[in-house]
Amino acid sequence: MAGKYPLYIVDVFAEKKYAGNQLAVIRNAGTLSDDIMQRIAQETGFSETTFILSDKKENGGYNVRIFTPEEELQFAGHPTLGTAYIIRELIEDGKTDRISLNIKVGQIPVTFIRDDNGEEILWMKQIEPVFGQKFAHKVMSEVLGLDEVEFDGRFPAEAVSTGLPVIIVPLKTLDAVRKTKINKEKYRELIGDNCPCLILVFAPETYASSNHLNVRVLTVFEKIPEDPATGSANGCLAGYLVKHEYFGKEKIDIRVEQGYEIGRPSLLYLRSERAMEKIDVNVGGKVIFILKGELV
Repeated sequence: MAGKYPLYIVDVFAEKKYAGNQLAVIRNAGTLSDDIMQRIAQETGFSETTFILSDKKENGGYNVRIFTPEEELQFAGHPTLGTAYIIRELIEDGKTDRISLNIKVGQIPVTFIRDDNGEEILWMKQIEPVFGQKFAHKVMSEVLGLDEVEFDGRFPAEAVSTGLPVIIVPLKTLDAVRKTKINKEKYRELIGDNCPCLILVFAPETYASSNHLNVRVLTVFEKIPEDPATGSANGCLAGYLVKHEYFGKEKIDIRVEQGYEIGRPSLLYLRSERAMEKIDVNVGGKVIFILKGELV
């Protein structure tokens, strides 16, 4: 592995250091093989590691690849925001308010906007959500170890994708969210070898009164059984909330908390609305620089 490969760690969807979702970003990675990228992702142990292939733009964006410890992904939310932050700060010298990433799912734009308090929030516009199979609450209760009465009967459990499929599951209470646990045997009976591999459960009760929903994102992966902040899954949630008019309208601008149950409190901002026959999805959050170094 010849050459120098700068390494950066950031916390994404974090309101302070050492919260949110950790991300490792490797720069100048165009000469690394697929196998080496996968092994580096295993070494970091984070839910995702990204690789900026070059400091030069191609077709108006920067080529980036995203790996979990197990596999390469078509798309993931917090890696998109965290990588855009590193590119803006260290390649573009902080001189732009918009970065585009070329990833497997296509080109994803990220914009940098100051809120009313002067704090910078990164926003990514995700591709249009695709809605898939619906699952009976009785079936999902067996998969998640919950009583059927703990599900919000007004809304379905439904597969949604904005590049990475997830099953969205509406629950009534924070207590139900807390005690959710995937029964892997029941899950595999339900899904087989097909995606999705993520389940997002949510409820309108929250730890912080300023937030609108509490979320957990659970996986069947041994190394990362739960994700502390999941931009892709929350993008799917945003589309779901609009489609089903969860808040009584086809437009949302909300705050979603995640990661409290595993000691990584996170905050995601969701904006979505139906425009004609399409649903626009935007997911925002803050990024905090934690570490810089170099692979040797």
